[in-house]
Amino acid sequence: MSYKDPNKPAGERAEDLLGLMTLEEKVGQLIQPFGWQTYEHRDGKITLTEDFKTQVQQSGVGSLYGMLRADPWTGVSLESGLSPREGAEAVNTLQRYVLEHSRLGIPVLIGEECSHGHMAIGATVFPVPLSLGSSWNVELYREVCRAVALETRSQGGAVTYSPVLDVVRDPRWGRTEECFGEDAYLIGEMAVAAVEGLQGESLQSPGSVGATLKHFVGYGSSEGGRNAGPVHMGWRELLEVDLLPFKKAVEAGAVSIMPAYNEIDGVPCTTNSVLLEDILRKAWGFEGLVITDCGAIDMLAAGHDVAEDGMDAAVQALKAGIDMEMSGEIYGSYLLEAVRQGRLDMELLDRAALRVLTLKFRLGLFEQPFADPEAAERVIGSEQHRLLARQVAGESIILLKNEADVLPLSKASGTIAVIGPNADAGYNQLGDYTSPQPPDRVTTVLRGIRSKLAAEPQRVLYAPGCRIKGDSREGFEAAMACAEQADTIVMVVGGSSARDFGEGSIDLKTGASKVTENAWNDMDCGEGIDRMSLALSGVQLELIQQIHQLGKPVIVVYINGRPVSEPWIDEHADAILEAWYPGQEGGQAVADILFGDVNPSGKLTLSVPKDVGQLPVYYNGKRSRGKRYLEADSQPQYPFGYGLSYTSYAYSALKVEPEVIAADETATVTVDIQNTGEREGAEVVQLYISDVASKVTRPARELKAFRKIRLAPGEKRTVQFTVGPEQLQYIGPDLQPVVEPGSFKVLVGRHVNDTLSADLTVRG
Repeated sequence: MSYKDPNKPAGERAEDLLGLMTLEEKVGQLIQPFGWQTYEHRDGKITLTEDFKTQVQQSGVGSLYGMLRADPWTGVSLESGLSPREGAEAVNTLQRYVLEHSRLGIPVLIGEECSHGHMAIGATVFPVPLSLGSSWNVELYREVCRAVALETRSQGGAVTYSPVLDVVRDPRWGRTEECFGEDAYLIGEMAVAAVEGLQGESLQSPGSVGATLKHFVGYGSSEGGRNAGPVHMGWRELLEVDLLPFKKAVEAGAVSIMPAYNEIDGVPCTTNSVLLEDILRKAWGFEGLVITDCGAIDMLAAGHDVAEDGMDAAVQALKAGIDMEMSGEIYGSYLLEAVRQGRLDMELLDRAALRVLTLKFRLGLFEQPFADPEAAERVIGSEQHRLLARQVAGESIILLKNEADVLPLSKASGTIAVIGPNADAGYNQLGDYTSPQPPDRVTTVLRGIRSKLAAEPQRVLYAPGCRIKGDSREGFEAAMACAEQADTIVMVVGGSSARDFGEGSIDLKTGASKVTENAWNDMDCGEGIDRMSLALSGVQLELIQQIHQLGKPVIVVYINGRPVSEPWIDEHADAILEAWYPGQEGGQAVADILFGDVNPSGKLTLSVPKDVGQLPVYYNGKRSRGKRYLEADSQPQYPFGYGLSYTSYAYSALKVEPEVIAADETATVTVDIQNTGEREGAEVVQLYISDVASKVTRPARELKAFRKIRLAPGEKRTVQFTVGPEQLQYIGPDLQPVVEPGSFKVLVGRHVNDTLSADLTVRG
């Protein structure tokens, strides 16, 4: 039995093992039941369920989804869930049973959600991907992914369902927070960092997990910004934009991919063989695993209605290239019978099972199927990872406005009123796909500000004022009284992607937590929570307007999962910070920015519209899309790449050498950046390309390179980029990449609408 020989290649071992398996065992490898339903946790003891034991003995279980996941959807709470050590021990109990009670002893592949930290109790909660992208710090994000992989693998998770590589086209979409932004190039750079960080140098390492790219593809371009809605997109845009980050991540070695729920031009991604076979496998050479999102195959018969029933849906999916089904309900119910009835060739079933087995061998599960409880207890939620979460949150926060340099605040004098529904609401700053948290685990903005003025607690006042949603104004009076006593007011508003974690409600008059029969759900963002508007929910704007009448400096801090469009705030607030959902250390990071301990360096990865009626407003739309509406121009309130600092930077001496190149040659671009202010800071130098004339219509400019640099006061540095075929090509009339002869503009600057320009010519 050569499959037991660790010195043989993974593919050869998988082939040998496949030859020993029964039809039932092969099907068992293609299903992924919900992991939290396989055990019971009582009085500190882990007991496997009888249903799971029976399934293992009859046909085996290929994979489990979210065995360590905890949240309201799973029903796993702080009380019933597993600590880091207990989670590792539970995995070991399960794996041991599988190895001892299944005929061939094939270990289970455990897949976990890790979008911005492992979704397990005790794990570090990093900022959401929209925030991580706003750091524009690829190296730091790679470090975050290494930390997430270490925490996940130490507990037994071997594959993660991240990164999310969707290109956001309509930020009304509730899953905007899970994405890096609106630009395919930037997403591609983060995608490569994610694969390298998660998978490490070896998949068999105790600090590595397999990356699953999702959602393949076009998921961020749904009709009306509605989750899983139809996508209306031509092949050129698909190839040039939405597929680009996936292609880069596949080239970086990603081992798994997840098709999107949506259809493109009438064909669901789950059965799109052109995407799954012709492009992914044949053109890109992908050899890994394709796994569905939860319920995607069922949607073929009940949603998309392209399948007659579950049997038809299962056959269509497997034929199209779906190897494993998350939840396993359709594959588990119909694949056996489909083969027996002759509706499905055994060859296709073998193909899928072989891919599952090969990945298990590549991950080293046959040699080391067990977790490390000691390591789990040591590394999960460690101090090192907490500090990393604070650092990346600080680099991701964006300063949108700073009238008369009202920021940074002084630590020496002045009373600060911290007001708003997100000032002291921990779950509201974590985002979706987050596990339950102990009360002291999350540092809110209020706690962060108090920590800066710990010696003088009387200088920090607090009132919630209102909730995220709803029309209750019962907290207005207390908020106004609080603001009247202060010199400066920090309004912490925005949105919430918090599920109902049973944390109770809040007394709007006192700010104290209170237990009620029905906890108030303020969720207005997250998966399945799409909006018609980008305005603040509830009466938040009204609260800010009333407090503004006091005539005191008002600083607005947005904590949210999608851009906010509030023209009144843009005009009247003295300063505005966009923090997105900044994670467990987000409140401390916001305080670091407010008091100047950290100089803001985050930049927008999404254009922020003046009004929702401007959508779509992404920066790299076609030149031909028009100039203005009757009411206003088509420019956003804050453009892509925008973000202020407490210092200033001057760009000069942009050069392109040589100025004329052949289509297969490269040019060197240099530019000088000087810190002309009095504070050290970090600047994101952005390079855009504009194709002056092309055979196919093109965007006016496209991001093709960026670099984040740190400069001391007065320091000047020359930044160098290389521009060649990769930066100049586009998908031509024949749907193939081409670099056309002609004129190009090379644009370098602080954001898309503030650049220096130089000429580059590609000779014919």
